[in-house]
Amino acid sequence: MPEINTPLWVDLRSDTVTKPTDAMRQAMFNADVGDDVWGEDPTVRQLEHTLAGMAGMEAGLFMPSGTQSNLVALLTHCGRGDEYIVGQQAHTYKYEGGGAAALGGIQPQPLPMTDFGGLNLDEVEASIKPDDCHFARSRLLCLENTVHGKVLPLEYLLQARTLVDETELKLHLDGARVFNAAIALQCQLQDITRHFDTVSICLSKGLGAPVGSVLLGPAAFIEQAKRWRKVCGGGMRQSGSLAAAGLHALEHHVQRLADDHRRARQLAQRLVSAGYSLEMPQTNILFVRVDGLNREHLAQWLEQHRIKADCLGRDSIRLVTHLDIDDAGLERAAQAFETFMSEGQGT
Repeated sequence: MPEINTPLWVDLRSDTVTKPTDAMRQAMFNADVGDDVWGEDPTVRQLEHTLAGMAGMEAGLFMPSGTQSNLVALLTHCGRGDEYIVGQQAHTYKYEGGGAAALGGIQPQPLPMTDFGGLNLDEVEASIKPDDCHFARSRLLCLENTVHGKVLPLEYLLQARTLVDETELKLHLDGARVFNAAIALQCQLQDITRHFDTVSICLSKGLGAPVGSVLLGPAAFIEQAKRWRKVCGGGMRQSGSLAAAGLHALEHHVQRLADDHRRARQLAQRLVSAGYSLEMPQTNILFVRVDGLNREHLAQWLEQHRIKADCLGRDSIRLVTHLDIDDAGLERAAQAFETFMSEGQGT
């Protein structure tokens, strides 16, 4: 516990570090629950129905994590010896433990990602395997939105939909931060999700719920996905208490994502003025280039000022604004970065 009068930490490592608000905790406390494996939890059903309606999908399936939601989608779309086409830096390929290959015998076909976070669709088409016993069967194209804070353009999504229709693939979206994309584009969620066969949406990132993701898609697909959720250990019992947090987030925390985006831009502007090198963020994630910076010194400096940041684990320094960072916290973080540079600590 922090000492009396000691400022709380400002945690910029990720939007996964948020704590439930008091109102969210109350909603969780009041939740009506039942056994969800038997389909008897009314709050879970309400969450699935609500988010499916927002995304224009037929049905939803509540799961403990985004990793499991994406994994179940891949297992349902693809059989053993099948292939999904994916970006080399995408979460479903790089950051989710190789689950599709390890548990489903599904081969990834990774491709380089474009500057805006998508895949070159000509390269996607060229990578689709012919119907030949020498090759894995290409079944699925998997995109991510947002990708490292970048938003896929709506025109690009339409082009991807056209490609999969012409080549008889399915199209899955890892939409962990898809609400950030919708806020950045000033569009409705359905304007993005309508291009996809299935979508995974995370509740525990910018939306601020403590846990959970929802897989969305056709009703028949979701019925098959329920079996894979069970196989993967994702069947939960009285999980309405968790679903209530997600419902509260959908009702109260979507539009406020614009505040996170604003603060990310403000922080980026302060850092550029102080001499740091970075691109202006589109959403709530920014990356500081490390050329000329002593990252170890910076990490120590920030810790002294009770600022948490992902300084050492990546090729660049990732900073993420979120529900638990207000304007005062942002000011503290900006000042810490500024004084580090002004006092010549960066070298």
